[in-house]
Amino acid sequence: MTWNIVSDSSCDMRAAQFSSGAAAFEAIPLCLRVGEKEYWDTEELNTQELLAAMATEKTASSTACPAPAAFARAFEKADRSICFTISANLSGTYNAACLGREMVLEEHPEKKICVIDSKSTAGAMILLIRRAKALIEADPDMDFEAFCDALRMYQASLRTVFTLENFDNLIKNGRMRPLVGTLLHSLGIHVIADATPQGTIHVSDKARGEVKTYKRMAQLMGESKDCTGAEVIISHCNNLEGAARLKQQILESLPVKSVELVPCRGLCSFYAMDKGLIVGF
Repeated sequence: MTWNIVSDSSCDMRAAQFSSGAAAFEAIPLCLRVGEKEYWDTEELNTQELLAAMATEKTASSTACPAPAAFARAFEKADRSICFTISANLSGTYNAACLGREMVLEEHPEKKICVIDSKSTAGAMILLIRRAKALIEADPDMDFEAFCDALRMYQASLRTVFTLENFDNLIKNGRMRPLVGTLLHSLGIHVIADATPQGTIHVSDKARGEVKTYKRMAQLMGESKDCTGAEVIISHCNNLEGAARLKQQILESLPVKSVELVPCRGLCSFYAMDKGLIVGF
């Protein structure tokens, strides 16, 4: 019996970070459109080039979800597939994956395929992938529905908070007035937001300066759930130093198990922009 763990490229996981004799892993790339140019969010994507192009492009940039056929090709490779996608309230990727599932089951009804909406992105998806890997390695012959139910329960326990200090993308997409964005940036004000249980974005607070921002983020994490023993992943966009300082703040403030730092892939770089930090836990 073969297993395949599938995600879209918003997960911030690279192939080199995944190793298992029980399951394969594949990330399906989204398309990032900047002006007339398309960037596919593969591991070869140069995120510095992407961000530079976005900074000089005067029109709004956009993203496009993968085609259902891309997911179908991944699902065809294994007897059992589990797939995690970016929040369905942020992208059509979840629907594309579900369509890909139906395409495969029409031809191969014996296959087992489960698609789960992460209701998040970045680190939370890495945690889901790792939990799926651990369950498969523990019992490759487990009941498939019980396996999927366990992962749905785990997904419901995960949380995401993030902070932005670059607002160009929000301004160009009409989600923030230019004057407001300029004022926030000039004052050194960081927007702090979280993902709701429904997978939408909720602006929780604003803070001036790094120290206050990171303290407030740790406080928000503790308010959102009991963090005892939690695994934390911080995705950073060109901000390793800031991510390290946030890590220290979290370790000092919360009884978490671990804090890991990973660089954003293309999709999360596109939304977090330069210096953005996304915390999954």
